[in-house]
Amino acid sequence: MKERNNHDAEHQQQTDATERRMGLFKFDIGVRHYQSGLLFLLLLVGYALRVNMSVGIVAMVDNTTANPDFEEYNWNEQTQSLILSSFFWGYILVQLPAGTWARKFGAKILLSSSMGLCSLLTLLTPIAASSGGWVAVVVLRILLGVSQGFIFPCVHTLLAQWVPPSERSRLGTFVYAGSPLGNVLMLALSGVLASSSLGWPSIFYVSGVIGVIWTVLFFTFGSNSPEEDARITATERMFIQETLGQETNTEEIKKFTTPWKKIFTSLPFISLIVAHSAQNWGFWTLLTEIPTYMKNVLEMDIKKNALLSALPYLVMWLGSFVFSPISDYLINKGYLSVGNTRKLFNSIGLYFPMFALIGLGYVTKDHTEIAVFLLTFGVGINSGTYVGFMLNHMDLSPVYAGTLMGITNFSANIMSILGPLFVGLIVSDATNPVEWRVVFFVAAAIYFIGNTFFVIFGSGEIQPWNNPVRNNGDELESRDASKSTETVTTIK
Repeated sequence: MKERNNHDAEHQQQTDATERRMGLFKFDIGVRHYQSGLLFLLLLVGYALRVNMSVGIVAMVDNTTANPDFEEYNWNEQTQSLILSSFFWGYILVQLPAGTWARKFGAKILLSSSMGLCSLLTLLTPIAASSGGWVAVVVLRILLGVSQGFIFPCVHTLLAQWVPPSERSRLGTFVYAGSPLGNVLMLALSGVLASSSLGWPSIFYVSGVIGVIWTVLFFTFGSNSPEEDARITATERMFIQETLGQETNTEEIKKFTTPWKKIFTSLPFISLIVAHSAQNWGFWTLLTEIPTYMKNVLEMDIKKNALLSALPYLVMWLGSFVFSPISDYLINKGYLSVGNTRKLFNSIGLYFPMFALIGLGYVTKDHTEIAVFLLTFGVGINSGTYVGFMLNHMDLSPVYAGTLMGITNFSANIMSILGPLFVGLIVSDATNPVEWRVVFFVAAAIYFIGNTFFVIFGSGEIQPWNNPVRNNGDELESRDASKSTETVTTIK
């Protein structure tokens, strides 16, 4: 009896210590916030380097739209489409192994190397176009896609190591909000740069230099985990490790064998693949084909209006900061489980754009302002998916979060390619609104099916196969979901 009382007292002391640490770091800025800031800047810069060609190629093929003193290339629409799509050919190549490599070799070295290469390739773009023509540019963009293929698996790997479950929605969304902001800034600045005395090459030079600066910063201050960071306090390190339920260090994690069969036969994970794929089909249909639809059917070319081009991304960025604190509040107060919260916001992020797509199919050229509203609303409300399926990888498996993201991102980016190709098969006459209506209805149906599957079969629980296994076959016990959840719910 005495031993039991001593055990209970010791357990209570540990609980009290944990709660004190949680209270200490609930509002204070710690090293985990600085790491999240670096990842936010990564996605901002990464997306700027990704979309710079979408804007730059306009001035490259028609220098009258910018500074006419710089070289112009006679590339037809087919060649331009080839250049723009070539990024994704390389991008999907490394998605599957990227998460596993990040866990085994460290996400820091992979991100530093890949972003350094990406920045260098961006700086070489004007030279490649001048000396090798469109063929050299396509090769360069494929390599650039390969280098950026490491971003999301590595980011998920780092977030799973650094972000406590109680802050997952806020910090995770903050990081991923860098993506739309990078689009906004690139779209807003590119016209100014192309018209400057430095001409369209400055789009690639400026964004490339910024990429180099980020690489140096991350190589200097980034860390794979709290355990490896020399600047973090012992209190914050213990807070993160205890809330994540970590009982193994990063060196142990590198020895784990990925349970591929269990992952691919897990219904919650399959639902995550379906949701991510549906999101990308609709999202890229909305963003890549709507300008063509508005130009040919509504007789309105929003590509020539920088404000309208950037507005949907800006609203998406702002929307992410509305959803994330609400999500954490619902979870930390115990009003909704992690799984139900993910499903709620994912439904907001996919069902509402579904209705926007359907509505766009019926808008006439006499109501272009409605079309702009639907486009902006559809993209903006899509930010709900940031606290939906995007964070669900870490909920299912903190250990293999990067690997899971690599798998779902691979499947999703195949949809990014197939979606626009489907439009080409359906739309033979770009001025025919009936053909476009079919495109929108199919995309809306995919949104509906993808999210409904996720709502039915998705989960917010840590999966049994998250339990790490060493390469020698020995299984290590890790804390189960109930213990992790118990820790999280103490923050109220």
